[in-house]
Amino acid sequence: MSKAAVPLRILCIHGYRQNGNSFREKTGALRKLLKKQVELVYISAPHQVPAIQNETNQGPEKTASGGDEDQRGWWFSDVQARSFNAQQECESSLGLEESIETVKTAVKELGPFDGILGFSQGAALVAMLCALQEQKLEADFNFRFAILVAGFCSVCSQHRRFYEGPAITIPSLHVFGQDDRVIPEEMSRDLLPAFDGAQILVHPGGHFVPAASSHRQTYQDFLKKFE
Repeated sequence: MSKAAVPLRILCIHGYRQNGNSFREKTGALRKLLKKQVELVYISAPHQVPAIQNETNQGPEKTASGGDEDQRGWWFSDVQARSFNAQQECESSLGLEESIETVKTAVKELGPFDGILGFSQGAALVAMLCALQEQKLEADFNFRFAILVAGFCSVCSQHRRFYEGPAITIPSLHVFGQDDRVIPEEMSRDLLPAFDGAQILVHPGGHFVPAASSHRQTYQDFLKKFE
């Protein structure tokens, strides 16, 4: 009898204004889609984000049961306001180093992990973590693959170092929506050259982690190489 396959363990990095619990809820369809293949482990960013009153443009991301009252972020592009906007150019940011430490602690305490998955600001962080691993600057990071959903290059000058090194050779799957109004498709495509041999999954939807049955094959084919 063949031995049952051990699921791949993936560390999941949520988006801005989410937390580990709310991201877990929002990726329920993905967990169901890949339940035989992966075990998804969720952590929360170290920085609390001031709540915005009367949010109107959250769309399907904002749900009453989403657990989003504890809103978290991985770094702030506006140091004074402690806020973040992916398109806000800035010289320096606030909070990134602590977030890298948070991931290092998670790897030590909850690992080992086969791969890492990030969404939106979390995907931008994943690209930075992969760059640190590629440049051999963080011995704790040893991810075999990365999945970046609605990722982007940070436009903060302080973060340029992550994109100026050698191309990242960690196998990567980049997922983005053609109707994403938060991180437009072009922003996600701009991140592709940082990765060597990046694979792509494009979906017609907006700012979310797609997990329709039509996407299963792409995810499975990508993950199969690491089983």
